[in-house]
Amino acid sequence: MTSSHPQRGCDALLAAMQVAGVSRIFTLSGNHIMPVFDASLDAGIPLIHTRHEAAAVHMADAWARMTGEVGVALVTGGPGHANAVSALYTALMAEAPVVLLSGHAPNALLGRGAFQEMRQADMAEPVCKAAWTCASVDSLASDFARAVRLARSGRPGPVHLSLPTDVLESAASQVASLTAEDFAADSMPLDGAAAQSILATLRRARRPVILAGPSCMTRPGRARLAALQASCGVPVVGMDSPRGVADPRLGAFAQVLAQADAVLLLGKRLDFTLRFGQAPTIAADAVVCQIDADAREIERSRQALGQRLQICAAADVASAQAGLIAVPPQEPSNNEVQWLDQFNEAIAWRPPAWEQATASQADRLHPVQMLRPLQAALDSHPDAVLVCDGGEIGQWASACLDAPHRLINGVAGAIGSALPYALAARCAAAPGAPVIAVMGDGTVGFHIAEFDTAVRCGLGFVAVVGNDARWNAEYQIQLRDYGADRVIGCELRPSRYDAVAVAFGGHGEQVTRADDMAPALQRALSSGLPACLNVMIDGLPAPVMRRP
Repeated sequence: MTSSHPQRGCDALLAAMQVAGVSRIFTLSGNHIMPVFDASLDAGIPLIHTRHEAAAVHMADAWARMTGEVGVALVTGGPGHANAVSALYTALMAEAPVVLLSGHAPNALLGRGAFQEMRQADMAEPVCKAAWTCASVDSLASDFARAVRLARSGRPGPVHLSLPTDVLESAASQVASLTAEDFAADSMPLDGAAAQSILATLRRARRPVILAGPSCMTRPGRARLAALQASCGVPVVGMDSPRGVADPRLGAFAQVLAQADAVLLLGKRLDFTLRFGQAPTIAADAVVCQIDADAREIERSRQALGQRLQICAAADVASAQAGLIAVPPQEPSNNEVQWLDQFNEAIAWRPPAWEQATASQADRLHPVQMLRPLQAALDSHPDAVLVCDGGEIGQWASACLDAPHRLINGVAGAIGSALPYALAARCAAAPGAPVIAVMGDGTVGFHIAEFDTAVRCGLGFVAVVGNDARWNAEYQIQLRDYGADRVIGCELRPSRYDAVAVAFGGHGEQVTRADDMAPALQRALSSGLPACLNVMIDGLPAPVMRRP
């Protein structure tokens, strides 16, 4: 069906999305954005319509990380926008290029008490790279192009654009003529002399390390990190967890990082995840170099490290990796080979006791017993996806599992995104590739209604819920800091989340025995439906990796 109306602002917006290569929009309907829904019919861009605005942003976040495209979320104004803003922080800290488009009260009525009038850009600004309200119909397409370009450039991250209803509904007198270049990231190449100087500093060291930030942890980003390590012979580690140096995915990383005498921060913030660069996390006599797209991050490092920060360079991470790889490699010395082997062995280390891990009760599983059977499914397809979310169980999953695509809740430390991530991953992954999302019983409650979205949209995946009937991360804090008699407000019911999934039209099973885990997973995958395995587990603290 083709509409006969003159081109409106909403039509210009969708035309701009087509030029940008936007292939789907994650959204939840509302009054202010009905013109965009109408325009999407003519543009042929599908809508994945969710049950909560924050879920739409989480889906856009996961889509961006999976595909490399900008993820677009579209929500209504006022309270719809307010619901969506909370999810922007997770995307910001994950360095995911996302554009949040929010409907908005008409410009012509601002200040007069219009329906759901709100200072939306002001609300979004602290949790995104930029936020503004479109001023006119004729600037709408170019505003969207600017938002996409900003989201992709420098350190990637979310951008917000508010869309007043009169801008969307008005006829455009002129429409910007846009090309793909208008949506491309601004390049910040690494100076060749700086690249040579930084690598020379690392090669003079006996125990150098390169630490990369969250934007490097996509599938292509991890491939580039591996290429960099192969090129320069220096251990390269991507960091994307709120646990930082204690990330269980990285094994005994903290112990070997403390031995490093030279560290390159490659788009990696010197923040709480590195304990601000202070000893013993990074040795007091270690030399530090930094490449970052944000001058403010370099200045923050300078204040923390003083003269220890020896070489700084401005560049975006992808360009910096290319620049470093372009420096001619040298034949590695025996010391360099030994250090790289030592480092990689530490990353791969896991406690031997895990091989015999068992639960404390007959009707429970140890987290390792729940997780280990999932690896065979993740190994079964070259495009398989692993989603990790939750407090303690998310850390166990990161330690036990790996997959070609890996999505975690990220440095923000916010939980609840796993189900939306899984839906977006199903949209992005190859047909037949398993999508497995591991989460806790606290996590699943945030967006459990997205099982409805998955069923409506035919998005099959498997949610594996580690159910210990409590908010376990906070329980462990209370237990450790205040004692067993001061535990409060962390208890949950051992609810049947699998039955909830079935009620929405999906597949569900409860698992209480280790021997039942693998067959239950196979049935869930074979169903082709959105599935939930509700696994009753011991409520154990997250693993702390320390090699003897």
